[in-house]
Amino acid sequence: MGLQCDPYISTSLVNMYVKCGSLCNAVQVFNVTTQWGCLVQDITLWNSVLDGYFRYGVVDDGVVHFRRMGLMGVGLDAYTLTILVRSCWSNVVVGRQIHGYIVGNVFSGDPYLDSALVHMYVKCGRPMEAWKVFDQLEDKSNIVVWNVLINGFCENGFWEKSLELFVLLRSEGYRLESTTFSSVLTSCSHGEDVDMGREVHCDAIKMGFEWDPYVRTSLLTMYGKCRLVKDSERVFDGLPHKEVALWNAMISAYINNNHVHEALSIYSQMRVDGFKSDSFTTSIILSASSIVGSHDFGRCIHVEVIKRPILSNTMIQSSLLTLYAKCGQTEDANLVFSSIEKKDVVAWGSMISAFCQNSKYEDAFSLLRKMMAEEVKADSTIMSSVIGAIGGLEYVKMAYGFHGLAIKNGTESDVFVGSALIDTYGKCGLPEDARCVFSHMQEKSLIAWNSMISCYSRNGLPELSISVFPQILEHGLIPNSVTLTNTLVAISSLTVLLKGKSVHGKKVRLEIQSDIQVENAAINMYIKCGCLKYAERIFQNMSRRNTVTWNSMISGYGFHGDCLKAIRLFEEMQVSEDLPDDITFIALFSACSHSGLVEEGLMIYQSMRKHYEIEPMMEHCVNMVDLLGRAGRLSEALKFIQSMHIEPDHRVWLCLLCASRTHQNMLLGELAADKLLKMDIARGSNFVQLLNLYGEGELWEKVASLRVSMKEKGLKKNPGCSWIEIKEKVNVFFSRDSSSPKTLEIYLTLKGLRRNMKGEGSSQEVDDS
Repeated sequence: MGLQCDPYISTSLVNMYVKCGSLCNAVQVFNVTTQWGCLVQDITLWNSVLDGYFRYGVVDDGVVHFRRMGLMGVGLDAYTLTILVRSCWSNVVVGRQIHGYIVGNVFSGDPYLDSALVHMYVKCGRPMEAWKVFDQLEDKSNIVVWNVLINGFCENGFWEKSLELFVLLRSEGYRLESTTFSSVLTSCSHGEDVDMGREVHCDAIKMGFEWDPYVRTSLLTMYGKCRLVKDSERVFDGLPHKEVALWNAMISAYINNNHVHEALSIYSQMRVDGFKSDSFTTSIILSASSIVGSHDFGRCIHVEVIKRPILSNTMIQSSLLTLYAKCGQTEDANLVFSSIEKKDVVAWGSMISAFCQNSKYEDAFSLLRKMMAEEVKADSTIMSSVIGAIGGLEYVKMAYGFHGLAIKNGTESDVFVGSALIDTYGKCGLPEDARCVFSHMQEKSLIAWNSMISCYSRNGLPELSISVFPQILEHGLIPNSVTLTNTLVAISSLTVLLKGKSVHGKKVRLEIQSDIQVENAAINMYIKCGCLKYAERIFQNMSRRNTVTWNSMISGYGFHGDCLKAIRLFEEMQVSEDLPDDITFIALFSACSHSGLVEEGLMIYQSMRKHYEIEPMMEHCVNMVDLLGRAGRLSEALKFIQSMHIEPDHRVWLCLLCASRTHQNMLLGELAADKLLKMDIARGSNFVQLLNLYGEGELWEKVASLRVSMKEKGLKKNPGCSWIEIKEKVNVFFSRDSSSPKTLEIYLTLKGLRRNMKGEGSSQEVDDS
């Protein structure tokens, strides 16, 4: 009994068992000791057991033990409360209650207890409350608490506060540690504060922490996040002994800055240098292979995963599925999926997404049904993938069905699912249903607003598309590049310059990060609205261009009748890094056609086939017939049509018919008309063109006969439509429109203009319609 009542021996035994993971033996020693009536009031012994309960997650027994302490009259000390505070790292409510007890019973001031409170609030995601505790400390020399607080602000998104605390710590003259530098560099990474990052880098060099592997990795990551890849490379190359974590950081820096091929290259170097990749390396390299569509490289990684099962986990398997999906290898993806023994919702989702990405929608729907049969609940990712795959009027019922399923499994309110529903209804030609989904969304994210803009544009409602943009600003959201691009496209279709300038100006004023798609859309908008000089200014100031950029400007010059500039720009494009595509040549042929540069157009046509090995598509052929036809070279136009390697469609023959009408070639005109009427007898515009040809040739009998035929077939030409923007309002009107309250004034004005034009000897045909 003597030894059992010795406080040092009993407490040491309990501590030994607790630290060795044998909580049962620790409790047994405690029970035997207290049953003998020994050390019943010994707080150290009680604390040791209490620490064991909470350390190993036996919370209920820990709470019972704590209550027994009160019943037995054991007085609490600072260490007891420290143990309790540590147990509240996931329960801030209880933590606050214990904090209140500490303050009320004057336990504040104990360095370990105060440190535990700071830890607790940080772990619970309340760094500002942790700061309040820290600010009241008399002794702030504990560097561990500083590090916890700096890291806590960083992890909870208060990056500027984290940096401020580091500056304060440095000014106080306290000793810094490597963990301090790692945390503050992480804050610099998230906040992309490269100036502060360089300053911290200098401090690390001065204090000898530059060679610390954790600091080095944090430096490399910081420069990568700040898009300074060269600085990342210098940090990487400056370390003679590299750990796997440093290789991973360098690979991530390359991938995050779109230097994917460099990422694959340095991974190969890593393997040559004898380093074995870990799961993180494998995952990011598979992602890099997916981005560039490197199926062979990905397969090599897959082989390594098979050889080293330790690398295989859910993240790796999902990455493999994504790789094979991006490369169009759904069979390989399915093999990976089939090999997963315990398929979680992530695996199911990756495979369903793989089918959707490769347009194998029936397989995706079938797999979804199988997943549901196995009682795996579809999450928002799966639902958005499947719903996003639905499109076209033939899938309307399916869209409604999946909408019902989303409501049933509670994912309808998800931002991505709601946006996918809006996109799907838009693709199915149901903008009202899309608007209904949008109006019922509790949280209208920018993604949802962008989906509505696209939906309206896709369904021929550009006015509504444009009206969404100011609503986004009214709701306090900042438009992104997708918003700007889609809105500018809608504006282009209406050619409303003032609205276009307003949207483009908002981009500048709000300092919205631009990308090449936005600039291309702005160029196209200004061209369509007749402001070529604005388009040229944007083009000249672009730091990076792509083929679409060149095509837009070439098309713009042609649209504005400056074919020579279009050709000169094409010559500039030829010496740039961007290769011409089929759209480039369509723009060039159209420009040559409208400017009458026939020989130049023919030379470009030959260049397209010989130098760029682009086979003519229907649009190219239409433009070539138009080019020859406008120049009056009708026999050459007919020969071109007869030599086409593809069957001419109605647009080709319509070009020939229009040219025949212009140059009064009745024979070719009737030939073209005959072809057109055989192709599409129900198209009223074809008959109208033939009527005009006969009328201008004064073949009135044929005109009368054709009119009778049109009447018998019930054919008529759709009325022309036009619009004009006045005081930022778009006014739409049709041929012979009488819907305006000022119809009488409009037609009187038109008649007055007609009289003036005749009086000035205008040769153009004037029609009151």
